[in-house]
Amino acid sequence: MSDLDSLRTRFARALEAARGPADGPDPAPYADALLTRWQEPRRRYHTVEHLTAVLDRVDELERYAHDPDVVRLAAWFHDAVYLPDRSENEERSARLAERALAEAGLPEAKTAEVARLVRLTVTHDPADDDPDGQVLCDADLAILASPPSAYAAYTTAVREEYHFVPSDAFREGRAAILRQLLDLPRLFRTPHGAAAWEATARYNLRSELELLGESPSGPPSTS
Repeated sequence: MSDLDSLRTRFARALEAARGPADGPDPAPYADALLTRWQEPRRRYHTVEHLTAVLDRVDELERYAHDPDVVRLAAWFHDAVYLPDRSENEERSARLAERALAEAGLPEAKTAEVARLVRLTVTHDPADDDPDGQVLCDADLAILASPPSAYAAYTTAVREEYHFVPSDAFREGRAAILRQLLDLPRLFRTPHGAAAWEATARYNLRSELELLGESPSGPPSTS
């Protein structure tokens, strides 16, 4: 289980580093509001554990970021709005960031940058000259490079979030997402992500496609 007090401290540090410690209201209520969202009972994968993992990966990759504290704030907001049956979660999360961070005293340019980064998690396809986008997207996708047991737990949790979707429809939709990821020229854009995670992640994605009865490069298997 994630340490909620530690997460509150991490949010406060990121916000105060990005805006200045005396440049706005107490960060604690904003952290608590976000943690309430991340603990919604309908969540199975997009939980505080996922938030913690993404923040840990941002810490691991921070040397590549232009503004790592802005990236950390984007990590806090990137799945803050999460309804599995809705398609605009990233947009709604970005708008939440725009409202909350402006109120919390973050400068307008940095608030806009957080929102831009959140919206980037729709495609996970940052530009070559976007180091902050690369760090956030790599941190969010790092789960794909997990060892087999952790990857299996991840896929199980994702299926549980979509429990209301019939099996055939889920298999089709999940396969499309996996193919979209495999079609990216690179899953990971930071030097560390590319070296440490790319090969394992692609292996896991191809293996999951095969478990879904799909060929990694073709139509559904009939075998």
